[in-house]
Amino acid sequence: MTTRSALKRWRVCVRRLLAGLAAAAIPSLAAAAGDADHRQTLTHDGLVRSYLLRVPPATGGGPEKMPLVIVLHGGGGNAANAESMSGFTALAAREGFIVAYPDGSGRMRDRLLTWNAGHCCGYAMQNRVDDVGFIRMLLDRLIRDYPLDPQRIYVTGISNGGMMAHRLGSELPQRIAAIAPVVAAVFGDEKQPALPVSALMINGMLDRSVPYRGGPPGGRFPDAWDGTPVKPAMAQAEFWGRANRCDGQPAREERGAVQHWRYRCPAGQAVELYLLTDTGHTWPGGRSGRRGADDPGSTLDATAVIWAFFRTHKRTAVPAP
Repeated sequence: MTTRSALKRWRVCVRRLLAGLAAAAIPSLAAAAGDADHRQTLTHDGLVRSYLLRVPPATGGGPEKMPLVIVLHGGGGNAANAESMSGFTALAAREGFIVAYPDGSGRMRDRLLTWNAGHCCGYAMQNRVDDVGFIRMLLDRLIRDYPLDPQRIYVTGISNGGMMAHRLGSELPQRIAAIAPVVAAVFGDEKQPALPVSALMINGMLDRSVPYRGGPPGGRFPDAWDGTPVKPAMAQAEFWGRANRCDGQPAREERGAVQHWRYRCPAGQAVELYLLTDTGHTWPGGRSGRRGADDPGSTLDATAVIWAFFRTHKRTAVPAP
């Protein structure tokens, strides 16, 4: 090898090394700008509970109060699954809100996890896990540690996670401004909330796991329930219509495969229901949670619709926790 060729190879190696160092520095710069993407744990009722947290960079000169969206995975899923299906993390980075993906509980640490939504599902229901208390403690911690606006706390979830969103709205109305259950249902014995909570529901009319007409649940784990049949999808809207003191029958609008029902409610409150004629048990417009799952399709971007709903609602008063 000549001296000239050796020098040329040395220069190439140096350039590659510098390029690698520059690339490696990029994540550090992003972290320094304020990104906080990490998994955390807390202990509640003797159980170590975990959650995935995504905090966007601060946008102003000081710590701005940001909204919080809690996204609950479906039965058998986990926090990472909820993040992948919904796509809320990318939206949170663009819109400037905090998003938390809590894990349910189960016999295994990070899979086949469920929520105790009363009559569903699996391990959490059978062991009467206090998931309401867990979420309450999680809110206390996040409000303490992050620039979070306690008047703008929202909960959404899919399937079992959507049922848990119903329960949280019913039992923690002093903490939550709005909920958005996806392909979920009510059972008919939910606690009437002491305060109004705005609600948006999305259901697929081809759903075989949580049938929109009501009745016995199906899907992969029909024995994960306690046998109580779900109410029709419209019962969700009727429940929250009463809770928000909305008037009469909802107005109905139909566009293609989307049926949109909207109640007339007092100022600051809203209740809406979307029924999708071509959609099954899935997060519409998102990603499938597993192989062989129903196609999310493109009829509706559930994440965008939910955030557009959430961002217009806030608690007018926040009582002490």
